[in-house]
Amino acid sequence: MRRRGNGGGAGREVGPGTAVTPSAEFPPLDQEELGALRRLGEHWRVPPDGAAPDPARLPLDPTIERSRAEPLPGHFGRLAPIAMFTAAEPGELVATEPANIPGTRAGRALSRCRRALFGPPLTSAAVLYERMRKLVALPVLSSDLLSSVAYGPEAMLAVLVLAGSGALGLSLPLVAVLAVLMVAVGLSYRQTVVAYPHGAGSYVVALDNLGVRPGLAAAAGLMVDYVLTVAVSVAAGVHAVTSALPGLARYTVPFGLLTILVLLAGNLRGVRAAGNLFVWPTYAFLLALLAVLLVGYVRAGARGFAPLPPPPVPATEGLGLLLVLRAFASGAVSMTGIEAVSNAVPAFRPPEWRNARTTLSWMVGMLVVLFIGLTVLIHLSGLVPTPERTLLSQLARATFPTGPWFALVQAATALILLLAANTAFNGFPRLLFFMARAGHAPRRFLHMGDRLAFSNGLVALAVTAGVVFLVFRGRTEALIPLYAVGVFLAFTLSQSGMVVHWHRRRDRGWRRRAAINALGAFLSGLVLVTAAITKFTEGAWAVVVAVPLLVLLALAIHRHYRRLQRSLALHPPPDGRRPGPALTAVPLPGAAEPGAPAEAQELPQQVRHLVVVPVARLNRASLRALAYAASLRQPTLAVHIAPEDPEADRFREQWEAWGDHVRLETIVSPYRTSIGPLAHYLEALHASRPDVLLTVVVPEVVVRGPWQRLLHSRAEHRLRRALRALPGVVVTSLPVHLSD
Repeated sequence: MRRRGNGGGAGREVGPGTAVTPSAEFPPLDQEELGALRRLGEHWRVPPDGAAPDPARLPLDPTIERSRAEPLPGHFGRLAPIAMFTAAEPGELVATEPANIPGTRAGRALSRCRRALFGPPLTSAAVLYERMRKLVALPVLSSDLLSSVAYGPEAMLAVLVLAGSGALGLSLPLVAVLAVLMVAVGLSYRQTVVAYPHGAGSYVVALDNLGVRPGLAAAAGLMVDYVLTVAVSVAAGVHAVTSALPGLARYTVPFGLLTILVLLAGNLRGVRAAGNLFVWPTYAFLLALLAVLLVGYVRAGARGFAPLPPPPVPATEGLGLLLVLRAFASGAVSMTGIEAVSNAVPAFRPPEWRNARTTLSWMVGMLVVLFIGLTVLIHLSGLVPTPERTLLSQLARATFPTGPWFALVQAATALILLLAANTAFNGFPRLLFFMARAGHAPRRFLHMGDRLAFSNGLVALAVTAGVVFLVFRGRTEALIPLYAVGVFLAFTLSQSGMVVHWHRRRDRGWRRRAAINALGAFLSGLVLVTAAITKFTEGAWAVVVAVPLLVLLALAIHRHYRRLQRSLALHPPPDGRRPGPALTAVPLPGAAEPGAPAEAQELPQQVRHLVVVPVARLNRASLRALAYAASLRQPTLAVHIAPEDPEADRFREQWEAWGDHVRLETIVSPYRTSIGPLAHYLEALHASRPDVLLTVVVPEVVVRGPWQRLLHSRAEHRLRRALRALPGVVVTSLPVHLSD
C-alpha cells in the first residue's frame, strides 16, 4: 500500500528540501510524533457500553458498492453520485470527477462560468505536467526584468537632467557600473539556483544561513517588490498607451485595474496556460527593441557615432554626489525581477536547477545588452526625458520616423509593460507558499486551486496591487521611488546568506563562489542604502516602515502556529502506566471524581459525556433532538429558557405530560434573551466539572431558499458563535428539513 502523509503538526518547521506538491498542505508526522501515536494506540480501548470499531458492525457498506440496477440518490445525486468513485485499493476510494457543483441553480451556473473561464480542474498528478520548458519560462519569468529597461534608463536620466542637459553625459559611466552590478547579482543567483534547487530564493537562503528575522526581512522586501512590480508595470504600460493615444489618459485607473484582473484570470488558469498566454508579448517586445537598436546604431554609425546635442534644459539642482547616487539607484530598478528564476525553480521541467540556471543566464545577458544599448543610443540621439512622452517612445520615433514600425514598437512596449506583472504573479504565491510551510504566513497559502495554481496567493497579490495602483492613481513617477528598497534588501540578504552558506560548506572552489556572492552583496547593499537615503522623502519611507511591520506580522503568525502545534501535539501516557478503568455514564456533573480536562482527553475511556439539548418548545424538531441525544446512551440534560415564571410552569406541565424521560432544567430569563443565559449556564456547567465533555445538540430547520432564512431567527448559529471560545463544549446541529 502507498505511504501517505498525515495532516498533523500545524506550524511545523519544514526544511527547504520539501517539494512543491498539493500534499504540502498535509505534512507527515515526524518520528517523535509517530512514537507518541503508537504509545497512544497501545492504550486505546472502547468503553464496555460503546461500539467496538469493527467494520463488520457498521450499519452500511463504506466502500459504497451497489448494483448498477439500483437508482442513484435523488436529491444529492448531482452533488456526489455513487458512480463517481472507483476502488483503488482496500480502504481507499478515488473520485473520478470533481463533484463540487453547488446545490443551487445560481451556484451551478456560476460553477459552469468558472470552468469556462479558468478551464476544467486538474488532478493532483498533473502537477508534473504543469511545469515550463525553457522557451516558455524565459519570457514568463523575464517579462518584468526585460520590461524594466523601458523605464529604468528613463528613471536614471530623469534624475540627471535635474542638473541640466550637460549632466546627461554621466549616464555612460553610470550604466557601466550598473552593468557590473547586474552581472554580479546574476552570477550570485546562478549559484543560489544550484545550492537551493527547491526554490524560494532570497527568503530560504537568508532564513537558512542568517536566521529567522533576516529571512523574514528578505521575504518582506520581496513581497513589497512583487506588489510594486504589478503596480509599476501596469502604470508604465498604461502610460505607454496614453503616450500614443492621449485621449485615453482619463481612463488610466479603470484601464489599469482591468489589466490586473486579466492577469489574475490568466494565472488562475495554471502555470502552463499562463505561460502559453503571455509568451508572445515578451518575444515581440524583445524583437522590437532589437530592431530599434539595430537601425539606431546603423544610423549613428553613418554619422561616425557622433552624439547629437540634446535640447537645452535649465538646471534645477546642483550636480553633486547625492544627485549621482539618486540617479544610480533609480537606474537600478531595471534589475527588479532578476530573482524570479530562483523563486520558481520547481516550476521548470527536469533537471530543474540546470534549466533554471540556463534561463537565468539568458535573462541577465539580454538585460545587460538591452540596458546598455538603449542608454547609449539615447545618449547618441540627444534625447531628454519629457512629461508628455516616454524616452523609449521618443527613441522609436527618431529611429522610425515613417512607416508602421513606430506603432508596432509602441504596441509591443505597452503590451510587455502591461504583462510584465506576470513575473510577480509567478513569484509572490510561491514565496507565500514557502513562508506558510514554515509557519510564517497563513496556511491557506499552501493550497493549490483547481488548476494547480496557488489561487489564494494570486488573489492576495491582485487585490493588494490594485489598492496600491488606485491609491497612487496609476502614476509611474510616484511609484518608482518605492521600488528599489524592498528588492535590494532581498538581494543583499540573499547574497550575504550565500556567503555564509559557502563558508559553512567549504567544498572545492568555495572561496571563488563566496567572493562572487560577497561582491553581489556589497553592490546590492550600496544600492539599498543609497535608495533608502536619497528617496526616503519621495516615498521610500513607506517601504522602510512596511518591511518591519510585515516581519512582526510574520512572527506573530508563527507564534500562533507554534501555540497551535503545542496544543495539538500528542501526549501519550508514560510507559508502564495504564489509564484508569473505563468510565461509563455519569448521572450529572459532580457525581463522579474529576478527571483530565475535557480537551486533554485522547482515549475513549477518558471521555466523560453530558449531552445538553436546548428545548424552546416541544415539537418534532425538539423531540427528534432529544431522541438523537438519548440514542447516544450518554447522560442527557434538557434546558428550557423561559421569559417569565408562568411560561416556565406551562412548559414543565407539557414536559410531564410527555413523560419526563430526560432531566429538565428551566432557566427564567426576565430580560427575554435566550443565547446569553444559555451560554453562561453551559459555561458554569463546564467550570464545575472541566473533565466532562458537554455536547450541545441543537435542532436546525433547513429552508429551501435564501430568502426564507430571513423568516427564522437562526438561533443555532448565534449559539455556536457564543460557545466557540468555550473549551470542552461541542455543538452539534441536527438538521430538520421542511416537508413538501
